Amino acid sequence: MSVLTTETGAVPAGEEPPDTDERHRLTAVTGLAALSLDAMASVAYGPEAIVLVLAAAGAHGLGFTLPVTLAIAALLAVLVASYRQVIAAFPDGGGAYAVARRHLGARTGLVAAASLVLDYVLNVAVAVTAGVAALTSAVPALYADRLWICLAVLVLVTGVNLRGIVESAKAFIVPTAVFVGSIFVLIVVGLFRSGPVSTATAAGHASVLADNATSVGTLLLLKAFASGCAALTGVEAIANAVPSFRAPRVRRAQHAEIGLGAVLGVMLIGLSVLISRFHLQPVEGVTVLAQLADASLGHNWGFYVIQFATMILLALSANTSFGGLPVLLKLLARDNYLPHVFALKADRQVHRHGVLALALVSAALLVFSGGDTNTLVPLFAIGVFVGFTIAQTGMVRHWWLERGPGWRGKALLNGFGAVLTGVATVVVTASKFTDGAWLVVVTLPLLVAAFGAVRRAYGRIGERLGLGRIPESPHRERSVVIVPVSSLSRLTSQALSAAASLGDEVRAVTVCHPDPEDRAQLHALERAWAEWDPGVPLVRLTCERRTLGRPIAAYVREVSAAEPATQVTVLIPETEPERLWQRLLQNQRGAVVAHAVRRETDAVICRLRFRIS
Repeated sequence: MSVLTTETGAVPAGEEPPDTDERHRLTAVTGLAALSLDAMASVAYGPEAIVLVLAAAGAHGLGFTLPVTLAIAALLAVLVASYRQVIAAFPDGGGAYAVARRHLGARTGLVAAASLVLDYVLNVAVAVTAGVAALTSAVPALYADRLWICLAVLVLVTGVNLRGIVESAKAFIVPTAVFVGSIFVLIVVGLFRSGPVSTATAAGHASVLADNATSVGTLLLLKAFASGCAALTGVEAIANAVPSFRAPRVRRAQHAEIGLGAVLGVMLIGLSVLISRFHLQPVEGVTVLAQLADASLGHNWGFYVIQFATMILLALSANTSFGGLPVLLKLLARDNYLPHVFALKADRQVHRHGVLALALVSAALLVFSGGDTNTLVPLFAIGVFVGFTIAQTGMVRHWWLERGPGWRGKALLNGFGAVLTGVATVVVTASKFTDGAWLVVVTLPLLVAAFGAVRRAYGRIGERLGLGRIPESPHRERSVVIVPVSSLSRLTSQALSAAASLGDEVRAVTVCHPDPEDRAQLHALERAWAEWDPGVPLVRLTCERRTLGRPIAAYVREVSAAEPATQVTVLIPETEPERLWQRLLQNQRGAVVAHAVRRETDAVICRLRFRIS
């Protein structure tokens, strides 16, 4: 068993100290706000992705918008039902990773984990750039500064999440409610319109509808289906973060999952109905959602409310990743596939190292893309489709092994969903391979290999430490404590006193260089030492080169070789300044010695802090 070191002691890696404070956990409503922003915001680009593909077949192709959307809504229902079962079967979270690890093997579990990691990281970058793109569309003067605005939004979302997932839910529940409410108003009002109220938004923009194209083949429909499935990203986030919910965690998480599916499904179908009702055609430079708002509400304040609500929610939908990825990283760390630091939890139920790691990688992606959404979109959604397929395949095996009441129907449902998402994975990867999807195909196995390397490293460490075996009984050995000194002071006295308490023999060592000034200082120290007579010998270490750590490390090796049954300890005295900035005044000699001794010997290093206050 691996062990995590915390400030309060050692805690087994698979366990956490009991937490009785439920205030920092999610309810069904706050969970919906904190973990569904990605899925909710996807209605801004999901229907558009369908329309843009079908536009290749002209007006006749656009007539298939509603059937394709209904197929996606059906898949959404399958996924919600599947992940509802995943939540019940795996209350510790982890989603596709937990399912695959138990039922499909560790290697498949790592593929699922890698796909989710990629999806979460890319979601942050895509969400932030899409939100900022909406802002720069409204205020073109900000376009040149879009990268800095992206980074500022990322810092804002990261800061909120470092205060806890409940705090992020409270901060984002109002924008979520405004967005969902405005989309519902758009749909309801649009259903009572016999035709578009306004087309001012699309006026003057070139149509992307293909001319003289009337045939709609199976491949085109599959491609439209796969592109529209981008609206399903984020459906798995709640299942990944079940431990973040209040007790009873499973029931609250299931309610949040059902609420997400219902709201998202209604919005997707409603928008698709309006697209067909208004015979909307995609145009360059204007989103489909903007055209729908214009057609349904008119070019007035309602139109701008929807635009700005969409902009804000797109930017904040990165919060879904901050809610789901740290929990996934915790599970990977618990299973020794990531550094154990990712399993540590701070106050307010925050896995801070996971939050900060996600923020840093996302910031690197933003810098790499220059804040451009189109650079990142081809990489998006492939990872989540892989996770969907693996999760549902694993649930088929789960029902097969369990064989409870109605297991055949449940297995059939999950199997059908796995086929659909598997097809979507292949189509999206093939159609976008040259646009950047190849990077995901390369990165996935590299991540899996990295997880395996970490696991093997922990295995070697555990073998050397003898974890899981009863060690030999502790016994006392003769010990020598070596104390580096350069002058006489209260610090020197305290260091020798501490050393005498630690070991059977204490030796003070000082390094001498051939320079006349250094030799004069050495003679002065030796005279003062003889006059002080602390009962501890002062050993002179002569070194031709101006180095401090190496001669001390060499002396430690000599002592260890001469007395192999003796425990050698190097006690390094250092001052602890009263204020942080005063550390700049120190010469860092202690750090230099500690580094050399740690690198070149097996001696115990003890650093004595003398507080100056």
